Amino acid sequence: QVQLVESGGGLVQAGDSLRLSCAASGHTFSSYAMGWFRQAPGKEREFVAAISGGGRSTYYADSVKGRFTISRDNAKNTVYLQMNSLKPEDTAVYYCAARIVPFGATTQNEYDYWGQGTQVTVSS
Repeated sequence: QVQLVESGGGLVQAGDSLRLSCAASGHTFSSYAMGWFRQAPGKEREFVAAISGGGRSTYYADSVKGRFTISRDNAKNTVYLQMNSLKPEDTAVYYCAARIVPFGATTQNEYDYWGQGTQVTVSS
């Protein structure tokens, strides 16, 4: 069982930056691929970014490519999402997810564990 706890959300203005963190329990963190998803009000949850277990491979949704960066520190059992040049349309609850294989994926049903989410609100 893996427990995931997100932090770092908040209220910011358009153009600002935020860094989300997701701390994972367990001793085999590097064997898990990690992903970030988000869900805006009235919309389905969507893929944002993913990273392989070793951190060498990353994947991004087109809507965030060039603005968001996913990274991980396996010594700290933590994955990050650096979000720059935030836009009002980035407003959503952001979820961290873990996959029990080290290969990144972009669809929700490929992930096995989920955090509770952290709210990001971007004002115009």
